[in-house]
Amino acid sequence: METASSTKNKKITDDQLKELIDKAMGMREKAYCPYSKFRVGAALLTHNNRFYTGCNVENASYGLTVCAERVAIYNAVAGGDTEISAMAVCCDIKGKFQGPCGACRQVLVEFGEDMTFFCVKPDGTYQEMVVRDLMPMAFTPSSLAEAAD
Repeated sequence: METASSTKNKKITDDQLKELIDKAMGMREKAYCPYSKFRVGAALLTHNNRFYTGCNVENASYGLTVCAERVAIYNAVAGGDTEISAMAVCCDIKGKFQGPCGACRQVLVEFGEDMTFFCVKPDGTYQEMVVRDLMPMAFTPSSLAEAAD
């Protein structure tokens, strides 16, 4: 278990990490999840030091539900930022660190296999990893280039 002062990622300062985790935890509180009651909040930091956030938004037509990770990334893209340094995600699970769903993993890979990812528990403890480790053998933009050759 790690705390917000022991990040391995030198691209993000301790202060930025604390803010990233605080924003993810705060967004969890804003989740719209009347069906599953499973709250998730996400925050990301771009290469130009902008923060974007998202929370899960459920729908009675379950397939239209959007996860917090994707909301945060889509907000960054809508804000003109596509280079992401790090993302933190916090959910309600207290007993273990929980990674993102498969769809979110694929979207994360689109924006960088080297992106640092923090799984955050409700108490603020986190586990740090790299997106590449979340999605081994991922289908990436370079896969399309290789197929075209």
